[in-house]
Amino acid sequence: MKHFSNKIIHWYQQNKRDLPWRDTKDAYLIWLSEIILQQTRVDQGMEYYRKFAKEFPSVKHLAKADNEKVMKLWQGLGYYSRARNLHATAKIITDNYKGKFPSEYADILSLKGIGEYTAAAIASFAFDKPHAVVDGNVYRVLARVFGIETPIDSSQGKKEFYQLANELIDKKNPAIHNQAIMELGAIQCKPVNPDCSVCPLNTICFAYSKKRVSELPVKAKKTKTRNRFFNYIVLHHNGNIAINKRVEKDIWINLYDFPLIETEKELTEEQFLRSTEWIEFIEKNKYTIRSVSANYKHILSHQKIYARFWEIDCPKPFDKIIPKTALVINKKSIHDHAVSRLIEKYLQDRNY
Repeated sequence: MKHFSNKIIHWYQQNKRDLPWRDTKDAYLIWLSEIILQQTRVDQGMEYYRKFAKEFPSVKHLAKADNEKVMKLWQGLGYYSRARNLHATAKIITDNYKGKFPSEYADILSLKGIGEYTAAAIASFAFDKPHAVVDGNVYRVLARVFGIETPIDSSQGKKEFYQLANELIDKKNPAIHNQAIMELGAIQCKPVNPDCSVCPLNTICFAYSKKRVSELPVKAKKTKTRNRFFNYIVLHHNGNIAINKRVEKDIWINLYDFPLIETEKELTEEQFLRSTEWIEFIEKNKYTIRSVSANYKHILSHQKIYARFWEIDCPKPFDKIIPKTALVINKKSIHDHAVSRLIEKYLQDRNY
């Protein structure tokens, strides 16, 4: 076990990327980086990390921040529940721990939005606690090196991998061990076509010796993807538009978009204009269709969104036909509000 740790640590010291959150023991900044990188590539997350660290240099600064500001700063990163949990947890730490990040694994794990992996990362990187991190990169390294065929998305698999990872960890140097195995998976033991000939573990790797690198790790379940069909109604009157705050339990909660009519299947323009939903929405207001966009395809982890934008000119105020959660704003101020990447892309295309 010590042999394994020594090999990856030596490799790490020679090959690690220079990342700002590796130069600190500040648990807040480490937590911030881990939350940002949960569903985000390092090159994309770097900019967001720097923006957040500059705008909110401590957990207390984040706790005091306006929610709209936090969501706007997060805009474009996706998986917006991360931002909501980040903000809520900052308040909990400020209120319950006097603004000081808890140092014990169990306390860290109890915080909103922090799971076993993130708790282990913070505990080891900030406080040198011997808790092994197990993320996708670690699953891949362990499955290939030790020839583990138990599916990583099964309860048995998670238990097996966590047990092995904690047996392997260098208890005297947990932070660098965890960084090393994660980095090895990220830039050496890559999902597709890794260069195994230069891997520090190739002499002990089961998958390499058996020519089974592409077969491991094993995943049991395939995620079902749901197709959704959105028709966004972009209402215009005297330089004003209507935007809608998403408050239901669904994607993009607390972000803004436009009044929306969702249909069960894709409709032609003629079919949509004859639909009950459209007629009920617009019947109280005379209107002119300014333009209808092409379909925008937006892919989420379990959903594919097919969206079309209807630009509508209204001769009189549209307050009575918009949802209660909608706001009437000057068109120029839409960029003050946090929106999804889909809406952001449309605004960019239309030069809003």
